Amino acid sequence: MNVVPTAIEGVLVLEPQVFGDARGFFFESWNKRVFEAAVGGPVDFVQDNHSKSARGVIRGLHYQVVRPQGKLVRVVVGTVFDVAVDIRPGSPTFGRWAGAELSAENKRQLWVPPGLAHGFVVRSESAEVLYKTTDSWCAEFERCIRWDDPTLAIDWGLDAPPLVSEKDARGGSFPPPAEPPEA
Repeated sequence: MNVVPTAIEGVLVLEPQVFGDARGFFFESWNKRVFEAAVGGPVDFVQDNHSKSARGVIRGLHYQVVRPQGKLVRVVVGTVFDVAVDIRPGSPTFGRWAGAELSAENKRQLWVPPGLAHGFVVRSESAEVLYKTTDSWCAEFERCIRWDDPTLAIDWGLDAPPLVSEKDARGGSFPPPAEPPEA
């Protein structure tokens, strides 16, 4: 596996070694030992998610204020532009974003460590995204930053207005408000 660092510490693009021939292909999409060596420590995945979205859909920018989720994201159908935003107070890259094109063809994955916001836009007719998470989804702790926040100025590469859920359209501004720790 080739590990490509991004502009945000801890956010990595993972490029697997793919073995292909006339029959098709094979690659190891996740290996605990190899993954933990790449990210520099133990990671415990507890949930797998699978979404399907149409061209122009933006999902995100999501994060959890308590029980933050690390996410290992890959695409099994289509193409997306996947984005991680550093919202960790005190981080040298606070307020910066990093993005990578993930597709069924390139088989890349993006590692988004806990404490960052995450989102993606679909660039193909449709896309199916699989991602492993390090904690369970908790509706009461989930928050969202607007995809078009002017401070973040994410270049989504859009050629038309995106399709966004009502929840995501109501997302907050960056920086997110400080929240008290859970009692």
